[in-house]
Amino acid sequence: MFSRLSNFLSNDVAIDLGTANTLVFVKGNGIVLDEPSVVAVDQSNRKVYAVGKEAKAMLGKTPQHIAAIRPMKDGVIADFEITEMMLREFIKKSQKKKLFIRPRIVIAVPSGITEVEKRAVRDSAEHAGARDVYLIAEPIAAAIGVGLPVDKPSGNMIIDIGGGTTEIAVIALDGIVANCSIRVAGDEMDEALVNYVKRTYNLLIGEQTAEQIKMQIGSATMLDNELEIEVKGRDLVAGIPKNLKLTSEEIREAMSEPLSQIVEALKTALEQTPPELAADIVDRGIVLTGGGSLLKGLDTLLKEQTNLPINLVDDPLRCVVLGAGKVLDNVHLYDRILMQSTHD
Repeated sequence: MFSRLSNFLSNDVAIDLGTANTLVFVKGNGIVLDEPSVVAVDQSNRKVYAVGKEAKAMLGKTPQHIAAIRPMKDGVIADFEITEMMLREFIKKSQKKKLFIRPRIVIAVPSGITEVEKRAVRDSAEHAGARDVYLIAEPIAAAIGVGLPVDKPSGNMIIDIGGGTTEIAVIALDGIVANCSIRVAGDEMDEALVNYVKRTYNLLIGEQTAEQIKMQIGSATMLDNELEIEVKGRDLVAGIPKNLKLTSEEIREAMSEPLSQIVEALKTALEQTPPELAADIVDRGIVLTGGGSLLKGLDTLLKEQTNLPINLVDDPLRCVVLGAGKVLDNVHLYDRILMQSTHD
């Protein structure tokens, strides 16, 4: 009786706690929040100055007493205290009405997460106000979000390229049969761009500039019409601001290392796949999700390297949180694929 009353009075939430963005799904309301995983903190009193979009706009621009921090690194918590603050703010933003009973939370985490990292995620969510915390592996959440039949004996392969991790998994019978989780994704592509421009042109550009370059002219394969972009940064020799034109060929060369690591991880996962499931993947192809999948020509590159069909989904950024949201609707149905944390 108390359990039914709790479910009625609280707004249970599903969270895709990403390195780059955090998405929140509220039961009955769908996705209510999609914001960058950034917190601006006043260094003098450790109070939250801004969270999400507002805080991201401050990255690299804050005065000494304010620090704009990305508390998630490579898909896991790098700063426990700041993550807790961020979760608390996002949960508060997503709850339209004040509730007496704390929500149950489903959180999507990388499949390669350690026990220590699992505990950090659970503790952060509980301290931020969760009643019960359930963890789900990101590739399974993405597969459920896309609508793949994860409970069937047939094999489904999914690649989820986020900000901090690339998750590759073959899923069958509510479990991961073969997987490869690497901490190389969108952030490493941005870092490779910063290093390339610094090494080649002695120009220092910021993280946000690198991300804009990647989104606007970045590609994994040759484009029909190659593009160029003008970027602004600081000349490391003269020490003054400077403009520079970059081409899409240069950007492709700069990102070649992280992209080849993703290709190698995919090949590793395919090598681990049992022959019967490999046959299913040849028939069905590989599903590509996550923000990193939006890089121009990435599906073409993966197809060339594996000779397998690559299916890019319609809304790759939201697959994980939508899958976690479906789990939230019927937690007991997905018991076998969840890692549960409850209060003693």
